Amino acid sequence: MGIYEELEWRGLIKDVSSPELKDKLNAGGMTFYIGTDPTGDSLHIGHFSSFLISKRLKNAGHNPILLIGGGTGLIGDPKPDAERPMITVEEVNHNFECLKKQAEKLFGFEVVNNYEWLKDLDIITFLRDVGKYFNIGYMLNKDIVRRRLEEGITYTEFSYMTLQAYDFLHLHNEKGVDLQVAGQDQWGNITAGIELCRKKQNEEIYGFTMPLLTRADGQKFGKTNGKAIWLDAEKTSPYEMYQFFINSEDDKVIDYLKFLTFLSKEEIEELERSNREEPHLRLAHKALAREVITFIHGEEAYKTAVRIADTFFKGDIKELSYEELKAGTADFEKGLIDDGTPLIDALVSLKVCSSKREARDLISGSSIAVNGNKVTDLDHVLKKEDAFNRELAIIKKGKKYWYAVNFN
Repeated sequence: MGIYEELEWRGLIKDVSSPELKDKLNAGGMTFYIGTDPTGDSLHIGHFSSFLISKRLKNAGHNPILLIGGGTGLIGDPKPDAERPMITVEEVNHNFECLKKQAEKLFGFEVVNNYEWLKDLDIITFLRDVGKYFNIGYMLNKDIVRRRLEEGITYTEFSYMTLQAYDFLHLHNEKGVDLQVAGQDQWGNITAGIELCRKKQNEEIYGFTMPLLTRADGQKFGKTNGKAIWLDAEKTSPYEMYQFFINSEDDKVIDYLKFLTFLSKEEIEELERSNREEPHLRLAHKALAREVITFIHGEEAYKTAVRIADTFFKGDIKELSYEELKAGTADFEKGLIDDGTPLIDALVSLKVCSSKREARDLISGSSIAVNGNKVTDLDHVLKKEDAFNRELAIIKKGKKYWYAVNFN
C-alpha cells in the first residue's frame, strides 16, 4: 500500500486540505514541515508521536523540515481553556537549543527557527502585506478561538494564527515547502496558511493533521496533563519509560503500536491477536516498549530497563548499580528517616504498616526485606552505613510492595 493508505491504516490522518493530497503523498517528492514551539527544554512522547511522521514521509520519498518556533514561542498558541503564561526570551532560546539537539539526534533532519524571519518584521509592513488577507469572521470561526471567546482571548493569542500562516508562506517561498503536517489542534492554523498563500500568490499548498495521541480517558499526552513522558533521559529514565509502556491500557496498546512504531501491519495484527487471546503474555506491551525505547535511547538502554524491571520482580536488587536502583525506585512510595531508626518504627512512620503490631507480625513472618535481605530480627535498625551509597534504603513488603527510604 502507498504511504497515504499506510497512514490511514495507522490512524494518522484526521483532516486533509484537498483530495489531491492522496496522490501527491503516494507519488513522493513533496517538501513538508512539522513544528512545535519551545515551551519546554525537552520533547515529550506527544511530540514524538507527531514528529515520527516526518520519518515515515521521508521513507516514502518526501523531504522533511522540522520547525522549532523560537518566534511563535514568544507569543504562545491559544490553549482551549486558558492563556499560556509568557516565557522569557532567554528561556525560549535555551529551550530551542535543547529541542534542536534532541530533534537532530533522533531524526537527523534540517531544523529551522522561525525567530530568524519573524524578528525583523515591523508591524506596519506585516499588517499591510499579511494582515489584509485575514478576514476576522474567518478567524473567529476557528475552533480554538471560538471556544475561548466566552472566557476571553487576548489580541496576542488571536494573532498567533497569522504568524503560523506566515511561517507556511515563508517556507514555501524560501525552501519550496508545499505541505504542513501537524496535530489536529493545528488545523485552523494550517488552513490559514493555505488561504494566505492562495490569496497572496495564487498558489496551492497543502496540509493534513493527525489525531492527537491520547490515553483511554481521552487526555492527550503532554506536559500539562498528568506526568509527562519526556524524551530526555534525565527527566524520564528509560526504565520509567519502560514501565509506562508496559503498563499501557490494554485497549490502547494497539493504537500506540500504530502511532509510535515502525512495526509492519502484519506484525501489529499478530500482536493484536495476542493481546486479545493471551493478554497475560503482554507481548504487545513489550513490543511497544522495545520499539520506542530502542528508537529514542538505543538498544542498551532498553536492555538495562528490562534488567531493572526483571530484577525488582524476581531477582536480587543488590546486583543493580546505585543509578539503576534510583531509576527503579523513581515511582516508589518514598520516606525520610533518621539514621539508626528501629525498623518497626520506620515501617509505621512510612505507612508500610498500620501499627507496630502488624510490623512485628510481618517481620516475624519473614515478609519484610531491607536492601534485598530478609529481616526477621524485631530489633533491627536502619542505618546509613547499610544503605545503598549511604543514601537509599529499599524496603519490600510481601511479594510486590516496595518503598524507598532516604536518610536525614
